[in-house]
Amino acid sequence: MPELLTSRDTAPPADPDDSSRSHRLWAAIKVPLLAIITALLLSGLLVVVTDTRVYEAFGQSFAAGVRESVRVLLVTYGALFEGSIGNPASMIRALAAWIGGDGSQMSLAFYPLSESLVTATPYILVGLAVALGFRAGMFNIGAEGQYVIGGLASVFVGYSLKGLPTLIHLPLMLLAGVVGGGLWGAIPGLLRATTGAHEVINTIMMNYIAFSLSDWLLNGPMKREGFRPITPEIQPGAVLPSLFPPPIRFHAGFFLALACAALVYWLLFRTTTGFSLRTVGANPHAARYAGINIVGSMVLAMFLSGGLAGLAAATDISGLLRYMPNAFSAGYGFDSIALALLGRSHPVGVVLAALLFGFLRAGASRMQSVARVPVDIISILQAMVIVFIAAPEIIRYIYRLRTDHEAVAREAAL
Repeated sequence: MPELLTSRDTAPPADPDDSSRSHRLWAAIKVPLLAIITALLLSGLLVVVTDTRVYEAFGQSFAAGVRESVRVLLVTYGALFEGSIGNPASMIRALAAWIGGDGSQMSLAFYPLSESLVTATPYILVGLAVALGFRAGMFNIGAEGQYVIGGLASVFVGYSLKGLPTLIHLPLMLLAGVVGGGLWGAIPGLLRATTGAHEVINTIMMNYIAFSLSDWLLNGPMKREGFRPITPEIQPGAVLPSLFPPPIRFHAGFFLALACAALVYWLLFRTTTGFSLRTVGANPHAARYAGINIVGSMVLAMFLSGGLAGLAAATDISGLLRYMPNAFSAGYGFDSIALALLGRSHPVGVVLAALLFGFLRAGASRMQSVARVPVDIISILQAMVIVFIAAPEIIRYIYRLRTDHEAVAREAAL
């Protein structure tokens, strides 16, 4: 008599790829995750040792000093959390009131979270710009200048064209930012491909040219009459729609940034052009041997990189400022290098890193006002994250992690 089959016997075999997929995921995120945790711990230690209240408490007794240290850390990181995300209890109450028909509390409760997303929007786009250049083997250190030039081009189209409907004017303004930043980025790409001039030097030099050009234009041809060095305000048809009433400033540019991240992922990993860009970045000699157009790939990579930086400026102007002031850039171009490193030059990683930086920046002001901790602590925290990401062996040594040689080889291949 044949034995009866049990459910265990008839169950489908386990997918052998599941364990390897989870292993690859953990191998990819463990160092960045531990880097963030370590940076938070060290920054907390810095907060404690620079607080005079802690020293006063230790002067009374060791136990009082420990209690005061814990209290300072809780207040500091609690203020950072509430400043970047909000008070969970207030958010739940506001949601409950909104369901009941009273939406008056929504703006106040969700304002911190909205500000974090607003701050993260340009970080996403400029981080993608630098990451795309890294993938193609181009060290784009000029995203700051490309951001400025994209802002100049987009704001000119925004205020000079009058009477156009939003469906025409808004895309034209955003496209102007892409083209302006893209052309500014393509110049060092062309110089690198044709003359061998290193793009790091060229992009840094072009940053200063962009800053000086912006100063001249905003104090001359593009200056608003009777105002300090700012441009005229853009037309209503060039404004990105806001999704909530004031004081919430959250606008559609955030979803545009996410769409750009998806497009960059598709371009890099799902198209022949993206494969060519990554091949040129990995080994230009092998790419040339395979018949890939090196000059075209380098110029295209830098054009797309600059275009993303220019689009970040266009969304800032269209969604928030409505004009371009002097000293327009807020350091996004330099922070983007850290974002690309933290995100491993992968679009998904860049989005997550940009959200982290956005939350930190948005929560810094509340941390300063409530916990009396300088905003500079956030810059130190970001710097520590960058150091640990750039030198992963430090994290592996601290936490006694074994080096995954397959993961290292895979990252090098990417």
